[in-house]
Amino acid sequence: MSTATTSGSWPSTTADTSTFTGLATDHVRWGNAADGSKSGYVFRGGSVEVKLDGTEFTLGTFTHENFPIPALPQREFDVDLAVNVTFEDGTTSDFSFRFHHNETPNDGPAPEDLVDLPTFVSPEEVTVDGEKYQVVISGFKQNGQIVRRFVSQEGSANSADVVALFARAGEPDVVITHVHFRGTAPKQADEYVEIMNRGSEPADISGWYLGADDSGQDFHFPAGTVLQPGQRIRVYTNETHPESGGFSYGVNRPIWNNKGDTALLQNTNGETVSDFPYGEKKVPTP
Repeated sequence: MSTATTSGSWPSTTADTSTFTGLATDHVRWGNAADGSKSGYVFRGGSVEVKLDGTEFTLGTFTHENFPIPALPQREFDVDLAVNVTFEDGTTSDFSFRFHHNETPNDGPAPEDLVDLPTFVSPEEVTVDGEKYQVVISGFKQNGQIVRRFVSQEGSANSADVVALFARAGEPDVVITHVHFRGTAPKQADEYVEIMNRGSEPADISGWYLGADDSGQDFHFPAGTVLQPGQRIRVYTNETHPESGGFSYGVNRPIWNNKGDTALLQNTNGETVSDFPYGEKKVPTP
């Protein structure tokens, strides 16, 4: 583990810059209005604890100041974010990401603005202890959940932590991150296992299977199942949630032992890619 300091600025945009102020700072604004009434983005970094084993950390806090402004020439545009990460040993590196902004109409059934990341992987690399890494953004931590799309309410400043990790450059890294083994729905239909690609490259998991440490409880991923860098999916016992991949065992009985067991993710060769002990089998944190 290492302590690092992060900071960021908004150097450029694909929009007409005639109404923009604050480019090349950590607080960019736009719109035909006084600065205090413009919409805009803010990025605030800070001191964070960083591991190089795929553990997530807060890269910084993103705020969208979403205020009514006169119509823009472009409703959708990109704003670039440049992030500097400085480690305690003096190693420093700059990373960049692009935020895609959708300035939706302020009326209608869905007036919220939307912010997306066209790519979740920085094009830049940093070498630490002889290994090359890239920064992968997992998503925005909004309302306690990590989401891939930031939904911004009108007429307020809306914030979320930007959750990221350091991934080995040029490699996928698929792991089980959580087992929700005590469901509350009838017959525990809402049990699920969460799987994430912590790598910097897409991972094709077609034909892989997920199961408990017992026979007859395997879920096989269908052809065409590809996890993008930083992407999370869930496999439910008997529910379907499109926002997390839509995967389900589709069985009318509990799958995961309420006392504890080990979830296994295996590839098409039968090799264990990731195992996750939970409950009574959980390995204590040293």
